Amino acid sequence: MPKPKKVSESLAINSQMIMPNDTNTLGNLMGGNLMRMVDIAGAISAQRHSNRIVVTASIDNVSFENKVPLGDVITLEAKVTRAFNTSMEVMVKVYSENIPAGTRIQTNTAFLTFVAVDQSGRPIEIAEAIPETEEEKDLFAAALRRRQLRLVLGGRMNPEEANELKAIFGL
Repeated sequence: MPKPKKVSESLAINSQMIMPNDTNTLGNLMGGNLMRMVDIAGAISAQRHSNRIVVTASIDNVSFENKVPLGDVITLEAKVTRAFNTSMEVMVKVYSENIPAGTRIQTNTAFLTFVAVDQSGRPIEIAEAIPETEEEKDLFAAALRRRQLRLVLGGRMNPEEANELKAIFGL
């Protein structure tokens, strides 16, 4: 088994300016372009944790809370929240910054699952993720519930077996 790694070791930060080619007809970042950036940032974080090639297994939800206008600088911060046997959950936070105006807001949060694979594309065992801060510990604990929800919704787990989810509802 690979040596455990701190969650902080998986941190990936990427910034770029939103250009005309990134936007829709209203001059705001297109959702699909954002999802591509989120996927890339998440993959870099997952590779940092696993030291392996990774593939995207799922994207839970991307909520578009605030628009990102042309000319803003978008910053994506990704880190592993929990590692399982061959897969890991990565959280990506997205911020939009208008540098001349001196404003910065969080526009999106996304959770993705990546699977580490060998050169033949077969899943491979990865290191445990060690949370250190209170936020990391909270995300780590909640990751098991999010994982069970993904598995139930994907038909890979019987709802009766999702003990973490049942506990939320007192079942």
